[in-house]
Amino acid sequence: MGNALIIVDVQNDFCEGGSLAVTGGAGVAAGISRLLAAEPDRWDHVVATKDYHVDPGDHFGDPPNFIDTWPRHCVVGTDGSEFHPELDTGRVEAIFHKGEHAAAYSGFEGHAADGECLADWLRRHDVDRVDVVGIATDHCIRATALDAAREGFATTVLLDLTAAVAPATTDVALRAMDGAGVTLRGAPVIRSA
Repeated sequence: MGNALIIVDVQNDFCEGGSLAVTGGAGVAAGISRLLAAEPDRWDHVVATKDYHVDPGDHFGDPPNFIDTWPRHCVVGTDGSEFHPELDTGRVEAIFHKGEHAAAYSGFEGHAADGECLADWLRRHDVDRVDVVGIATDHCIRATALDAAREGFATTVLLDLTAAVAPATTDVALRAMDGAGVTLRGAPVIRSA
């Protein structure tokens, strides 16, 4: 069996200057690229997820409440939906799009261009262990890691390569992941309260 790196939502809209920017997002993009260059044999497979909104209904709010509704972000066809330029995507074997017509936080809700879901792709490639990195620790990282553990993958979150929205929601996320048996390494980039 093998291992995979899941890069979650390292997109322009979630990095500094984006419509739903998370402090440290660009640094996370660069850090992931440095790690992939420094340890090219660490993972058998590398995949990525993208928020990929067409018309996600109540997911966008005007005004947003930043709990269940958010500013417009990662709309298909916009620069905001593209990977951040500091992220080297050369090793990414598959991209899983999520949230086209409804809110979706977990990469396991996404699908590749051919319709295959992330869990099936990982199993087809004999993956039993995953490391999760990306944006945001307290939202899409949390959901992806919890789903990975539920799907039976040994799951580790490399927190040093994640960026978080807020201290309170990050604390809740870390407790939830730890309680689900997810291994947590390091500490996320997080803005001060």
